[in-house]
Amino acid sequence: MNIIAWVVLGLIAGAIAKAIYPGHQGGGILATMLLGIVGAFVGGTVFQLLTTGTLQLTAASFSIGGIIVAIIGAMIAIFLWGLVTSGSNA
Repeated sequence: MNIIAWVVLGLIAGAIAKAIYPGHQGGGILATMLLGIVGAFVGGTVFQLLTTGTLQLTAASFSIGGIIVAIIGAMIAIFLWGLVTSGSNA
């Protein structure tokens, strides 16, 4: 998938994941895109692991199913980022 498709998929998946995930997540449009791109990798890798049983770094495709997988991955990334950053606020 080319860079423009990654940016579009990242923007869509990150924005939807931020809208669905409860609570406030900071960051602007760049953070949303990065979150979506990371989510595409996380979701694609977890999906690959669950369907084939192999751990392979892969990304979700640019399709409806790929966007859903990327959104789920972005929500996982939001959760993990919240765990990492919550300790620094104490």
